[in-house]
Amino acid sequence: MRKLIAIGCLSYFLIGLAMVLTGAVLEPMISHYKLDYKEGSLWITSQFVGYLLGVLAAPMLTSRIGKRSTLVLAFGCLTVAEASYSMLGPWTLMLLIAPFAGLGFGMAEAIVGATIIELSEAKKASSMVFLEVFFGVGALVMPIGAAYLIHMGVWQLAFPALTAIAGVTMLLWLTMSFGPADDRIGWPARSSEAAGGRKPERARQPRRRYSRKAVPFLLFGVLFFMIYVGLEMSYSNYLATFLMERTGAADTSATSVLSLFWLFMVIGRLFAGPLADRVGFAVYLTVSSVGSIIVLVMAVFTMSFSGLVIWTCLAGLVMSGIFAVALVYANSRIEGMTERTTSLMVAAGGIGGAIFPRIAGWLMDSYGATTTMWLIAGLAGAMLLSCLLMAASSRRTAEGGEHDPVTAV
Repeated sequence: MRKLIAIGCLSYFLIGLAMVLTGAVLEPMISHYKLDYKEGSLWITSQFVGYLLGVLAAPMLTSRIGKRSTLVLAFGCLTVAEASYSMLGPWTLMLLIAPFAGLGFGMAEAIVGATIIELSEAKKASSMVFLEVFFGVGALVMPIGAAYLIHMGVWQLAFPALTAIAGVTMLLWLTMSFGPADDRIGWPARSSEAAGGRKPERARQPRRRYSRKAVPFLLFGVLFFMIYVGLEMSYSNYLATFLMERTGAADTSATSVLSLFWLFMVIGRLFAGPLADRVGFAVYLTVSSVGSIIVLVMAVFTMSFSGLVIWTCLAGLVMSGIFAVALVYANSRIEGMTERTTSLMVAAGGIGGAIFPRIAGWLMDSYGATTTMWLIAGLAGAMLLSCLLMAASSRRTAEGGEHDPVTAV
């Protein structure tokens, strides 16, 4: 299990790098291709479309070709895409490549997360949050590394560097042995060996679906993930702008505060898993949501640079474990559907991460930083409400005796 978690951490580190790369090198890309921001944003949008497709396709592919082979396919797509980026071909080709990059890390994020949750016998939250620590490290390292490469005038080297990491990760998933876990993540042929080469037993199992009483919890969970990821992306994307507009900070100082935000996210994730395992998932999420409201509302009333830096660091701490703990919570209340539930929640987060930052950008252009900050604080309030609704529907599901999904042919 340790080897599986180790390669899972490497995978999430790579996913963090890949997800942040487009934003980190967007400015030099726009300059190189002589684009405006509207055209440049198509690159990010195209990659996001591939990400959603990858997340949603993950359960279907793993049911047919197995987790290991799907992960090899996912990291293979990412490797080829980043290698193609390295050639800096025509802009149309770059846009065509982008969905394959998103497809790769979208599938990988959903499958690796679901695998760790499913195979961790105890302390699931700790294992999942440990993965998120490495995602945060990747998200922290990429902007710093890209800034250095941009300063040196060789920003395009970010693509071959990511190609190498993705290629190594693909080969590790292809060749490594994980002991007893091999039978649960391995190639489909392994699952049929016991049947003497006959059709795998998994293929003859009836299709499973969510029970009626699990649907309310599932819907509130989808809402929770949409709001949280939208909140996190809106806050992190416009944090530097908030600081410059409200305090007059220089762009370099404001950007450095974004690195602080991710640093405190990483620090918080080191403790979030054990804390959530100890106090309970619902309690942890409720307290984190309340803390997010307090921090974000206080930031609205703060006009000094040092004050906003303090609230930014606290925001990183209180928000650090929300995504991973909520993912474990959702899977703990709807058993036997780990891959499908994980993919659904991650996809919901991706949708929120696309919608709410666009709304925040419109508010920034139309009404300024303060109004946008109130929107983000309002999202924290909506997150708390959806968290309470999740907890309430979870109790009703348990009382109704339909904790598990219904099995149907």
